[in-house]
Formats: sequence, structure tokens, C-alpha cells
Amino acid sequence: MPGACRLRTSAAASSSIERSSWREARRKRAVMNKPRSTRRVALPIVAIVVVFSIVAVAFATSRDGGGTQSSAARSTDGVGPVGTIWVANEQGDTLTAIDARTASVRMTATGIAAPHNIQASDDGSQVWAVSGRDSQLVGIDTVRMRQIGRVPTGSHPAHVVLAADAGAAYVTGSKADDVTEIDLARLRRRASVEVGSYPHGLRPSPDGRLLLVANMKGESVSVINRAGMRRIGDIDVGDAPVQVAWMPDGRHAFVSLHGEDAVVKIDVGSRRVVGRADTDPGPAQIFVTADGSRLLVANQGSAQDPSSTLSVIDPRTMKTITTIETGRGAHGVAADPTGRFAFVTNMYADEVAFVDLDKRTVIARTKVGALPNGISFSPRPLRDDVPASIRLEPLKAPNVGHGHDGDAH
Repeated sequence: MPGACRLRTSAAASSSIERSSWREARRKRAVMNKPRSTRRVALPIVAIVVVFSIVAVAFATSRDGGGTQSSAARSTDGVGPVGTIWVANEQGDTLTAIDARTASVRMTATGIAAPHNIQASDDGSQVWAVSGRDSQLVGIDTVRMRQIGRVPTGSHPAHVVLAADAGAAYVTGSKADDVTEIDLARLRRRASVEVGSYPHGLRPSPDGRLLLVANMKGESVSVINRAGMRRIGDIDVGDAPVQVAWMPDGRHAFVSLHGEDAVVKIDVGSRRVVGRADTDPGPAQIFVTADGSRLLVANQGSAQDPSSTLSVIDPRTMKTITTIETGRGAHGVAADPTGRFAFVTNMYADEVAFVDLDKRTVIARTKVGALPNGISFSPRPLRDDVPASIRLEPLKAPNVGHGHDGDAH
């Protein structure tokens, strides 16, 4: 469901470019200070597209230990698993619902300003997205396909995650330096806790007891006890942490470091870094497959020099398994419960790439709205009678703050 409007000259876009330039300058200085032997040389990527009479079939290149190989994509008739992929289009002011089986857009939701991140409930009956410009959390009932409601959040909301029972949501307030707990039944803020500087991505532990929060300007990860919404510690991780992901056993977690072109592994119990893997420039979102066999890292780069790859890493050894070319500005990443399929938002191509992780290739691409960021997989397919578009109603109350500043993470 492509967004109808593209706000390329918006204040959000300007702020995003300014922050990307700042991070790019820091990254280049860091690279120049590395020993020559540690600098990576970009490998040439060749993409071949073969067009049939009706269905476009894409070829994508994967890099394995310096070698290259190409694989033919499957037809978009039965591309992926049963389910729905939800996408937040930050400059398009829309949400997109894609049929994961056919890679076709099913529904577009308008009326949400600068949605940066989105999260589906475990059963897929609800999705919640942050409106960065209005500093609100917006919910959709995906069964009836109607709006649940809106809740004011902290200033400049970035990411949202849900409790396993979908009774509560947790939102990072980037400018407020806090995490807010929201009661989804009563549609009101329940509690807030201060964290590090400029919190961005966050995720609950597999047992639901803890929250890990990546503090982009604090070079740390905050640990929150959900039961009392108490910050119980911080872990120093490195430059510009963007997002976190947990191993299924809850002992270890991972953090993408946008400023170091790397992802680190942390022992949550001892609160220390125990592993590291280099990535392509500017890693953003990360995701661990349900079986714990793959750590997926979307490498965004910057607006001036975009990356276009998905790093696939063995989370136990922290060795890179393969690197798959997905598209310009690879940003958000999610996977289906089987761990075979991954879905990547390519920010600067306004599309979602479908990746077959077993075949290490892109099997489909779907155009969405402008500057897609957050992405979430739902096991629930949409009903056949779902309308092609819905309009989300505004909150009948004063807005709080001025929204996310457009920083593309």
C-alpha cells in the first residue's frame, strides 16, 4: 500500500540528513583511525533482473567468505509464509499491510503523522505504531480493521514494543530520555522511567521480566525491571547503539552500533560485552530468529552513502554467515516464526525486500510508502473483505511534544 504523499522536504527529513551527516563524519574519522589491516574493502555487487511476461523475478547477490553467488527468485504467487507484514512509512504518513504469502499490498492506513516504528501483537489481532510528529501511540484492531485509539506518549517517541498479552505497551521517548508504560485497555499512560541519553530501540526479555533499551547518545543499554518500572542498571556497549535483540534463552542479547559498523553481544547477567562482529556501514535494526540460529542486521549506512545489505551472523560464535544485498538504506528487519523468511525495509528505495534465508537471496520486492522504517510480522492474514484503505482519526486532545525528529533508525 504505497503512501500517497512524499514529504521529502519536511523538517523530519532535514533533521534526519543532519544527524546522518554527523554520524557519517564520526564514522569516517573512526575508520581513518583504524589500523590499515582492519579496514574493509567493499565488494562489487552485481544485480541481475529478469522480467517475464507478467511477474518480475529478482536475482540477488549474497557474499559468502568473499565469494559471490546468484540465485533465481520464486514467483510472487506464493512467495512467503502465511501472515501479514506491517510497515511504518515515516515520510509517507502511512502504514502498509502486505500479504506475506503473495508480497502484495492489501491495505493502507492514512492519518498518522511520521510513523517511525510499528509492532504487531503476538496473535496479530492488534498493531500499534508511534506517531513521531504528534507524540502519540496509535492502535489498530486488525480483525475489524478499525482504530482502537490514540494515547499521548513522551516527547519524540521512537520505538514501541508490547507485553506478551498485549495489555501494555512500552515506548521510548527520545527527547524525554525515558520509557513510558501505557495501559492499552484504558488507553492511558501508567508509568515512566528515566533511562540513558536519547533512547531508541527496546525489546522485552523472552520471559517478559526485563526491558533492554538502546541509548543512542549514551553509548549504553539500560536494563529495566518491568514489574516496578525500575531502571536497575546500564551496560556500556559503544558508539550510537540503535536497537537490541535477545537470544531465546534470555541470557544474552545483541546491540547494533551504528557508529562503529558493528554488533556486540552482551551477557545480561554480568552486564558486560562478550562478543563482537563487524557489519557493513551503519547497522540499524537487528532481529534474532525464533530458533536462535541467526542474528539479522540491517545495514542502513547514511543518506549520503547508503548501505544496502543484510548481515546474517551466527549469534553463538559471532561469525558472519553471509551478507545479502537487499536494497538502498536497509533499515528495519523482521522474520517469520520459522526463521526462514526475513523482511527488510529499504528506506531509500521505498520498498520491502523479501529474503529467503535458506537460499540467501531476495525473492520479492514490494513498493510501500515514502521512507519505510519500522516493520513487524504478524501470523494473522487479513480478511478477504478488508478495505484497500482506512483513515485513522485524530486524538481530540492537545498534542504532547513535537514528535520524532526524523532520525532514520
